[in-house]
Amino acid sequence: MARDMSKYFSDATKNCVFAVAALFLVIQGAASQRVKVQPEVVSYPGETITLRCTFPDQGEIQLTQVSWIWEPTNEGERDNIAVYHPQFGASYPASPFTGRVDFTTPSLDNPSITIKDVKMTDEGNYICEYATYPSGNEQGTTALVILAKPKNTASIVSVIAGEKPVVVATCMSANGKPPAQVSWVTALTGNATTASGPGEDSTVTVSSEYRMVPRPRDNGKDLTCIVNQRAQEKAQSIPLKLVIEYPPQVNIIGYDNNWYVGRTNVVLTCEATANPVADSVVWKAMSGPMPDTVQVKNKVLTVLKVDDRVNTTFVCEVKNRLGVGKDQVTAVVREPSKDPSNVGVVAGAIIGSLLALLLVAALIAVLVTRSRRQQQGYRGNANQGAYDIKTRIFGGKKTSKNGAGGNNNGPIYTYRESDSETLTEKSNNAPRGEPLNTTPTAHDILLSNDLDESERRKFDELEAAEEEDEGYDHFAGAAPILQIRPHDPHDPAAYLDDDMESQRDGSVISRTAVYV
Repeated sequence: MARDMSKYFSDATKNCVFAVAALFLVIQGAASQRVKVQPEVVSYPGETITLRCTFPDQGEIQLTQVSWIWEPTNEGERDNIAVYHPQFGASYPASPFTGRVDFTTPSLDNPSITIKDVKMTDEGNYICEYATYPSGNEQGTTALVILAKPKNTASIVSVIAGEKPVVVATCMSANGKPPAQVSWVTALTGNATTASGPGEDSTVTVSSEYRMVPRPRDNGKDLTCIVNQRAQEKAQSIPLKLVIEYPPQVNIIGYDNNWYVGRTNVVLTCEATANPVADSVVWKAMSGPMPDTVQVKNKVLTVLKVDDRVNTTFVCEVKNRLGVGKDQVTAVVREPSKDPSNVGVVAGAIIGSLLALLLVAALIAVLVTRSRRQQQGYRGNANQGAYDIKTRIFGGKKTSKNGAGGNNNGPIYTYRESDSETLTEKSNNAPRGEPLNTTPTAHDILLSNDLDESERRKFDELEAAEEEDEGYDHFAGAAPILQIRPHDPHDPAAYLDDDMESQRDGSVISRTAVYV
């Protein structure tokens, strides 16, 4: 472990020493380079450029001559393109720059040069070299970079829909320097291939192709070529739209499966997409000639009135130069609906409501009539609340044997035979044996006059029967039970008188009826 640590520190020390030495050499070289030049100059073809060079702080050093040397980037031979000597003046040796290079102000203090009509081949390193005494030659190097702005183009390749990948678009960046970078932006499924080659005047041309399987649905989709290059201020975008040719694709719309007899103005529309555009649309009927009730105008078929003749299959055929596309719809004619609208429903609802109201009104009328009839009952003394002769004469309830009656509130009338044959009223609240001085009413007098011996016998028999049925008074609130009383078939009036029975609430019921 200790040996490894010592080895690590030894290697780190060596690396540190090497770094310090390299930095010292760089600083020493920079300090020793007394010739001042521009590190890099950028130019475009056809322009005029200036390459600057000075030798400041020369001190005791004597400057004897200055020269400009061109070193091509393609590692070609070096050429002297300009020389200045204080005694002999400026000289321009034969070179590719002959006639295009000059000293701006021929002197040792400022030996800058200008190059006119810059060419792409002028790119390279330009060395400004001083001949000095006693230190020898001193120099500085300027890199000339020639940029060429490319010409960018893109185009669509018209293709026919198929199943194999083909080139659908191309993009080219021609005669650029440095070479451009080409890319594609799209939502399509495909891939691009890029290639580069030499252009004019030492430039580079970059081309790219986009490939994909052409589908009809992709016709008209967006595809954009993007070109990036140093000479351009920003990336250039070239938008494109795919052109994919295919035969017509047809779809008939408008059939709602509700063609009933008598329906009018039914429309079918033949929708078709094609590239190139379809040049004809034809409607046909599978059953034969088109019915008279059918009108066809371009892609629209109209059935003026539905009948059994349109119970067929309609076919729409669309053509272009690549082929024919078709679609068909089978129409099923149905019986007309009984009430295609809601008018019948509304009318039925109104009629039903009226009938219901009439029924309710009739029911109310019946109930009111029946209630009135029950309230009227038999004609009698309204003040006494009685409806039969017995009740009018003897009161609402008979007097029990012990003198206590079921109804002690109403007056009691007694019949006494006398010369005048009148009725005498006796109050329930008065002591027994004390007659009242109340004068009978006219109705009572009339009743007393109507009584004869046969009627009095009937009342006596009725009173005897009520004494036998004394048990009914002990069941307060209970409903009457079945009683069948014998009656005289030869005397209907007797049957009616014996059959009716007065109740505590003032009503009269039949003795022979059955109540549950």
